[in-house]
Amino acid sequence: MARVSLLLCALAALLAPPTAGAATLKRTLSRAMASAGSHSGAYVMDAESNKTLFSVRAGIPRSLASNTKLFTSASVLGEYGPSGSLATTLLGNGSLTSKGAWKGSIYLRGGGDPSFGSRSFARRAYGSSAPSVEDLADQLDKAGFKSVTGAVVGDESLFDSLRGGPDSGYGTSIWVGPLSAIGFDRGLANSQGTAFQKEPPQFAAAKLDAALARRGIKVRGKPRTGTAPEGSVELAEVRSPLVSRLLTIQNKESDNYFAEMLAKGLPMAPADGGSLRRSGTPLPVTPTPAGPEAEPAPPEPSTIGTTKTGARVSMAYARSLGVSVHLVDGSGLSPANRAAPREVAQLLDHLRDKPGFSKLYASLPIAGRDGTLAGRMRNGSARGRCHAKTGTLTGVSALSGYCTTRSGRTLVFSLLMNRANIYTAHTVQDNIANALARYRG
Repeated sequence: MARVSLLLCALAALLAPPTAGAATLKRTLSRAMASAGSHSGAYVMDAESNKTLFSVRAGIPRSLASNTKLFTSASVLGEYGPSGSLATTLLGNGSLTSKGAWKGSIYLRGGGDPSFGSRSFARRAYGSSAPSVEDLADQLDKAGFKSVTGAVVGDESLFDSLRGGPDSGYGTSIWVGPLSAIGFDRGLANSQGTAFQKEPPQFAAAKLDAALARRGIKVRGKPRTGTAPEGSVELAEVRSPLVSRLLTIQNKESDNYFAEMLAKGLPMAPADGGSLRRSGTPLPVTPTPAGPEAEPAPPEPSTIGTTKTGARVSMAYARSLGVSVHLVDGSGLSPANRAAPREVAQLLDHLRDKPGFSKLYASLPIAGRDGTLAGRMRNGSARGRCHAKTGTLTGVSALSGYCTTRSGRTLVFSLLMNRANIYTAHTVQDNIANALARYRG
């Protein structure tokens, strides 16, 4: 009889409804959130059943900190797809003689690529190749250029000239180097990273001038800034790594510079030849006199990239998914970026059905393994099971993302904590993530 009773108990346990697990999870999360304070909110949902598993103050907007980058990532992927890329072009208004002399100036037009710069910097900063002035110089060298009678001109006209976001009064700050459509080496003035460039387009033009000189291409005029005139032809082009790679750089280490540059380029998305283009066969180098056979320069977009309009594009993309958010920049440096935890989770849930989601998912820090979560949850159930974006400002801490449970289900969550002690907030967030990964519902 005792054996039969044990079998019946085991059977009952197997047939028990999942609400038992859900109730246990709710109690665990409630205890954790009790220490977070009344200015914090949380929302957890089962992505497969769309069932809300936990909600506390989930409809109240909170400062997002770097969870803002989730909205930037979503809009960039939505507009261009994971295989999009950013173009930096070299334009000319003149002609190439049979002896390789370009009669006129050449214009280095930036397209908002945050990875553009020198080859040596790319290797140090990103551990991989990125478009460089050396690549552009090589293209002209192979095309037969021997000299330029004009000058190398840095053209940043695809962006406004404001160097930062609203948190710094739109000026350069220690958190974000000078923003420019033709950013070079992240706006750093030296390899040690101890100073910022004062005039990014001038700095980039000088670097290209030096790269040309090393290849024996003499430029008569001194590097300067300006805008490529109408009728210019495209002489060379380099492209950024794919958008999916740019977002990985942005999200893993919460890179503010990449986020602000990508957001600032969003207003040009609808324009043919804007800062972002879909990947494909590069445009040919055309060192021929301007005329019917020359490749025309990409047309200028109908608008220019600004932080404000970039934020509006991101908000509009979120609205298209039924998600409400208030954004003023692309990185989250301003506390004015605000959304409710439920809205953040809904954004993440909607993205699961969008092209490129796997790339976005892979770009997020992995608990206990890499990025800004490398040192957190290293020994808990969340290790390797939770992919989430962190966020930190003074008094603000956030963690939002996805956790795969032991039963193989995907949970989407957002934890936004304001007026918080950062260390306490991390403890609460880590405990919640570990609980989500243990969930067997």
